[in-house]
Amino acid sequence: YRKPQEIIINNSKFLLGHGDGLGPGDQIYKILKKVFSNKVCQFLFSIIPPIIGMGIAKMWSQKSRLHNNTDEVFLGDKEWLYIYCKEVEETSHHDYYIFGHRHLPLDLIVGEDSRYINLGEWIKYCTYASFDGEKLCLETFG
Repeated sequence: YRKPQEIIINNSKFLLGHGDGLGPGDQIYKILKKVFSNKVCQFLFSIIPPIIGMGIAKMWSQKSRLHNNTDEVFLGDKEWLYIYCKEVEETSHHDYYIFGHRHLPLDLIVGEDSRYINLGEWIKYCTYASFDGEKLCLETFG
């Protein structure tokens, strides 16, 4: 899904999404997302020889979050997905906001009966969310 999806499970309302490009931050990713989803850019990438495309992909991955841990720092009041959840909550209540783009496990209170869960990731934290039909928990595997 390109945009967050709203679903209801056992009378609990969820807003689920990757989390990329939401809220007031993440400006570099927002620009890159426009480039990657641009049909002209996709066509141009498709006509370059695979060896060059793989070289570009390898170079890009070396700059990823696996090699740059600055995205794994809690931003407090400037946590942009948390700000996004609070803004959405003002106009449309959700029991749970679940995202993963930040790669940082978070479980934050958004409103009186609403929470933002950021799933974390499997390489460093091994975290995931579990919903038993009534309650959602951020868990650690292993």
